[in-house]
Amino acid sequence: MSLPVHLVDSLDGASSGSVVEVTGDEAHHAVAVRRLREGEQVVLTDGRGTSVTGSVASTGKRVFSVTVASVAQEPRPEPAITVVQALPKGERGELAVEVLTEVGVDRIVPWAASRSVAVWKGERAAKSHAKWQATAREAAKQSRRAWLPTVTPLASTADLADVVAEADLAVVLHEDATSPLSSVDVPASGRIVVVVGPEGGIAPDELDALTTAGARTVRLGAEVLRTSTAGVVAVAALLARTPRWS
Repeated sequence: MSLPVHLVDSLDGASSGSVVEVTGDEAHHAVAVRRLREGEQVVLTDGRGTSVTGSVASTGKRVFSVTVASVAQEPRPEPAITVVQALPKGERGELAVEVLTEVGVDRIVPWAASRSVAVWKGERAAKSHAKWQATAREAAKQSRRAWLPTVTPLASTADLADVVAEADLAVVLHEDATSPLSSVDVPASGRIVVVVGPEGGIAPDELDALTTAGARTVRLGAEVLRTSTAGVVAVAALLARTPRWS
């Protein structure tokens, strides 16, 4: 059985025999909800590549401590994957973030596409962004990731030009594309960007802006997937051709 994983702010100075204290909501969930007990083995990670394994030394109301048995350091995965996700309706946004995190995406960019049904404005924007961040955090723990994905603030189409321009490979999923995703050359390192449009499709002016910035339009297959699942399928198809999945 896999050991439970908990996120901490820092593991600086952690070494075999040292004690790491976990506090706040993370500790409350572990102790009050998961019923964490002294002597139980757990994994702590800072979300930036460092993880420790150890046994629970003590528990409190909103705190527990772990005696470190071993420390592991994982390099940042290459190539790094960014998914630009147009805002889906309802809870499909959290579903997209969850599966993208599980499959190994490094950065998720919420996109206010012109045809997105969902709209993030004012207080709703802050709450929705916080939900996406919390979803990524929990999915990273569930999938035992040492590197926590980043969920950026909401991006406009104009913002995406820089995201695409910095990529070693940038693709836009589009049902009318003539080239299949399988036809692109996948870099072994650097950054890959995948752009996923909204339920209503990517508007022509948005597609022009993305391709002008350097993105290629590609199709997955004959089937048209939902916006909340198209990204994870595309990323899996790309990762299968990189050292990360070899």
